[in-house]
Amino acid sequence: MSKKLEWHLLALHPNELNFNEENLAEIKIGGRHLCIARFHERLFACAAKCPHAAAPLAGGYVNVQGDIVCPVHRYKFNLETGRNTTGEGYFLKTYPVEEREDGWYVGIERDNWFGF
Repeated sequence: MSKKLEWHLLALHPNELNFNEENLAEIKIGGRHLCIARFHERLFACAAKCPHAAAPLAGGYVNVQGDIVCPVHRYKFNLETGRNTTGEGYFLKTYPVEEREDGWYVGIERDNWFGF
């Protein structure tokens, strides 16, 4: 069974987002706190906090491989899959991002009690 996504307008243009010097921004959208990363002219969305120690990922950076790096323990996560690339076994929740004619959107799963 596929998950139902609700698409939320992230920005009309990426320059509207308040990126820090590491091209990371923390936002609240669709009832979720997300970290938005800009890497090679693409936008990625993931949970705002590291799954290991809940550090704010917007305080980290994106390395040359495209992994977001936690600012506290330097755990690394693939921005597309959420997989922990440094081997600790954690998984970072990621969200799809789409560029459309009228802006950039992020897909967030609907909260359903019974999966309907």
